Amino acid sequence: MLDEHDHDVAIELTPDSVGRKRISIYQPEQSGLIFPEIPEFKNFEEERTYRKQHLVAACRAFAMHGFDYGFAGHLTIRDPERPELYWTNPMCVHFSQVRMSNLILADHKGDVVEGKYAINRAGFVLHAAVHDEYPDVMAMCHAHTVYGTAWCATGRPLDMISQDAAAFYNSHAVIGASAGAVAVEKESGSSVAKQIGRNRGVLHQNHGLLTCSRHSIDDAAFWFIALERACKQQLLVEATGIKPETISEKTAKYSREHVGSDYIGWLHFQTLYSHIAATQPDMFE
Repeated sequence: MLDEHDHDVAIELTPDSVGRKRISIYQPEQSGLIFPEIPEFKNFEEERTYRKQHLVAACRAFAMHGFDYGFAGHLTIRDPERPELYWTNPMCVHFSQVRMSNLILADHKGDVVEGKYAINRAGFVLHAAVHDEYPDVMAMCHAHTVYGTAWCATGRPLDMISQDAAAFYNSHAVIGASAGAVAVEKESGSSVAKQIGRNRGVLHQNHGLLTCSRHSIDDAAFWFIALERACKQQLLVEATGIKPETISEKTAKYSREHVGSDYIGWLHFQTLYSHIAATQPDMFE
């Protein structure tokens, strides 16, 4: 969302060749080409199925990127009909083995409403607190990744050293509250939740990365992958001992708005979703 200081990075997008409004420079001006479209749903059941499928794909994407660490890591998406409930991956099931049939539906008290598996206590505390604090947050992701956890130990935000990092320009925060503690107490989750605000990404000091989205699980998952990548790039640059050149504030703003938006996060993830759906059909079981 542009603020009053970002008018200089806004651009006019012409409609496509049949007059449909475009919201991104990446949407083709020529109509009739194969290109991902955000779906419209006839009913809650259709939308629920879509959200669950994309939650499973997000878990499989985390497995592909090596984000597994024992039972740590949890991804959530609100139910479209009952937004006070959220779908999440089951406890002690590897990301690569998450499928439609073993997802669980939980409430903000941590009770499993639907499903056979237990809920991850830390996942419940952190995610429920954020979902409760911000009713417009639709999805969240957290995992104990190597580079993200390492960079979080510095207590520093990311430097704007690339277009990739600029997706988090003025949209990520370092949180020191409960740093390094296992977030199993409600007070810990509440403390973190209150500081997340409107940030896309959170660097929880001595703990790891979190992302949240008001758009989709696709958006939250892709920007988590991107945030881990940005932390890796930062660590690699730091290791050289050479002070990097950073991009300008104007360029960072432009990149955030046009190649780092919620829609672009969703769009990036469609590449992963198509691949996973085609090569891992057991996800639909």
